[in-house]
Amino acid sequence: MTVSLLILSLSLAGVIALGIYFEIKPFSRAKTAPAWLKTSLVINLSTFVLALFGTLFIGIQEVIAMSDEVMEVTSNPEFSIGKGLAFIGIALPTCVATYAAGMAIGPIGAASLAAISEKPENFGRSLIYLGLAEGVAIYGLVISILLIGKL
Repeated sequence: MTVSLLILSLSLAGVIALGIYFEIKPFSRAKTAPAWLKTSLVINLSTFVLALFGTLFIGIQEVIAMSDEVMEVTSNPEFSIGKGLAFIGIALPTCVATYAAGMAIGPIGAASLAAISEKPENFGRSLIYLGLAEGVAIYGLVISILLIGKL
């Protein structure tokens, strides 16, 4: 477990170091990307994802391997792995819906600002379009609230 956490920390430090490097020495559009950049990003990302899943699976196996006596003493007996996974499943609709709403609001907001700068009377119409895109996130939240009521 500690090795996996160490790999996660080093991978995160690598991403931060790369960000600092490009802050000091910005990348211009005229030049092509160096070969080391793409390979280092792919290696860093794959290392991070593998270490993250390794930490998750090692943690789950440690919880499953605990004996019943230790579980009764150290944790809430009403909470189990199945209930924890159910809470993750309940959070997923809100997560996906808010991500989708954010992806929709970006282009709609940019287009509405362009339309408002040309015709200020389009302000109300653009607010309606932004509200429709934001409604997707609200629907995900409503679904999560309904699901948590079933739990």
